[in-house]
Amino acid sequence: MSDHIIPVLYTLFLWWFSTGLIVWLDGLPRRTFRWSLTGATVLAVLGLYGLAISAQDTSVSGAFTAFTCGLIVWGWNEISFLMAFITGPRREATPAGSTGWLRLRHAVEAIAYHELAIAASAALVVALTWNAPNQIGTWTFMVLWAMRISAKLNVFLGVPNLGSEFLPDHLKYLESFFRKRPMNCLFPVSVTLSTIAAILLVQAAGAPGNSGFETAGFTFLATLVTLALLEHWLLVLPLPAAALWNWYLNRRADTRADTCADTCADNGLTTLPLSQAVSTQRRQ
Repeated sequence: MSDHIIPVLYTLFLWWFSTGLIVWLDGLPRRTFRWSLTGATVLAVLGLYGLAISAQDTSVSGAFTAFTCGLIVWGWNEISFLMAFITGPRREATPAGSTGWLRLRHAVEAIAYHELAIAASAALVVALTWNAPNQIGTWTFMVLWAMRISAKLNVFLGVPNLGSEFLPDHLKYLESFFRKRPMNCLFPVSVTLSTIAAILLVQAAGAPGNSGFETAGFTFLATLVTLALLEHWLLVLPLPAAALWNWYLNRRADTRADTCADTCADNGLTTLPLSQAVSTQRRQ
């Protein structure tokens, strides 16, 4: 049983911790972003090296290494986007009332460079692990990419819970590409295919005769797909998804308040209204 429990707990921790860490770093003053991206780049290079080394390792530790490195490389793409280093040629909201192809074109322009960066990262990950026996890192990256595309499309087409609280101030223009609707035609397809994939991976993880490597690897992937499926359901269910990362979001609010307070003080303005506003927001 521990062959499954430890990979599940490890995946849950990395999913929760890495998401919260990125949210928190993205809430720091913008002067810190270059240092955050530098650190993420160093980690990404180490992650790529780890993928190349672990590609020939079919032990349990090899599965852990490949999975972790795949997440790290994915994390670099998330940080570079959320800190607005790699987004797209469009850095402004689509005009009010935009619909159809115009809205779609503007949305693609807003994230085009980011998607190209992910595609380049995916190509590099595949190249480093090509024909190797350990493909856990590659599949980890591909699962994250596929599920993120699905989530983006669903938010674009319309869902009840848009998750806009996770957007930093410098990317608030992206909200203009979100649509609030009870449902869209893609959502049932997304959750159905994700559910089938999760079931197949769970069956593969529990198949008799598995090696320790296969058990750990398929458990990582099954847990990751299940978490992505959960994130999809949180787009439509009336549940406070942000509560999972409240500590990080509150820290971001504190940082924003401190930054604004410093700016106000430098300009000889009172900070009392700001403090009251932040306090009121937390009570709500």
